[in-house]
Amino acid sequence: MSAKRIDVVLVHGAWADGSSWRKVIGPLRDDGINVVAAPLPLTSLADDVAALDRVLERLEGPVVLVGHAYGGVVIASTRAAKVASLVYVAALAPDEGESAGDVFHRGEPHPNRPQLEPDSHGLVWLPEKDFTNAFAQNATYEEQAVLAAAQRPIAVACIGALVERPLWKDRPSWPLIAEEDRMIAPDTQRFMAERMGARARTRPVDHTPQVTAPGEVVDIVLDAVRDVAAPQQQPVSNRPEGEAS
Repeated sequence: MSAKRIDVVLVHGAWADGSSWRKVIGPLRDDGINVVAAPLPLTSLADDVAALDRVLERLEGPVVLVGHAYGGVVIASTRAAKVASLVYVAALAPDEGESAGDVFHRGEPHPNRPQLEPDSHGLVWLPEKDFTNAFAQNATYEEQAVLAAAQRPIAVACIGALVERPLWKDRPSWPLIAEEDRMIAPDTQRFMAERMGARARTRPVDHTPQVTAPGEVVDIVLDAVRDVAAPQQQPVSNRPEGEAS
């Protein structure tokens, strides 16, 4: 199987859209990989999974799914057989019977993590100051401004939905743990990676490395692609990689 035949689908999380992957799409395409950024409505987990499945229907596969933040919940909730591997970018990975909110609120929050409330429509918006303080503190002012202007709010229903058996129990998983994350605690990311038995790596990046450290994201995605393309699949290690690097 050639790596050029493997599709990569990038799945944004809350307060983002497909444009947040701009710095990742180009390098992956330069490597000969077909890349699609899936648009999520962020109205309910079921709606988001259905939107992802519509994208997957257009692809032959195999597919490496890449989820950022809440997008990690979505990529593990599809049942599409063509999905071969999952990559988590500072992402949430609830277990069966848990919700995104359960793991998001696990552990001690960073002092800069925003205090969020839904509006009258049940949608949660991220205040502009929190793109600077927590969401992408390592980004430039211009990048923060664009992220804030282009944000898509997330419905409370997405955060509270309980997940069924997550796909990470049946597929190799590659978490990128963000040591400087102020939205999802790094200890929570490590906890999720360990119970997934995933091929994790830890890097000194913020919550949105696809914007602020795209090379790190490209590297882990390419490793997942190469693993899928390898003629002999190796068993997934239960010990995170790169913790000291």
